[in-house]
Amino acid sequence: MSVLARLALLFVIVPLLELALLIEIGQVVGFLPTMALVVLTGVSGAWLARLEGLRTLLKLREDLARGHLPGQAIMDGMSILVGGVLLLTPGILTDLVGFSLLLPPTRRAIQRRVRESLEQRIQDGAMEMTVLGSRSWATGPPEGSPLEDSGDELN
Repeated sequence: MSVLARLALLFVIVPLLELALLIEIGQVVGFLPTMALVVLTGVSGAWLARLEGLRTLLKLREDLARGHLPGQAIMDGMSILVGGVLLLTPGILTDLVGFSLLLPPTRRAIQRRVRESLEQRIQDGAMEMTVLGSRSWATGPPEGSPLEDSGDELN
């Protein structure tokens, strides 16, 4: 799918579908219950995003304190951020995806699919990865880094 098609999907088609769904729900249950649903998903989504975000932050700190790369915690943090933004956007479809990104079991399944898709695109040559730097932080900060001589630690 081309970049232009993806942008059209994101900024035109999804909002139109969301609007149509909200209108349909409004006709079935009424205006006020529909607005209450939108507000309820936004508030509950913000609460859940905060809860999961704090849990992920603690995991990140724990990984760093142990000297491990916090790869999963970073992926969780990005997923929670995207999920929270989607929940603040009025709509049913965005709420479903947003809640899916906030709940750990569905978040892991989505992350696994995204990772597999990226790996496939790299293998097919549709995407290239460039890695900058060759030194590992596992043994300490890089030479010349502001942290090298300061005695500061990463926790």
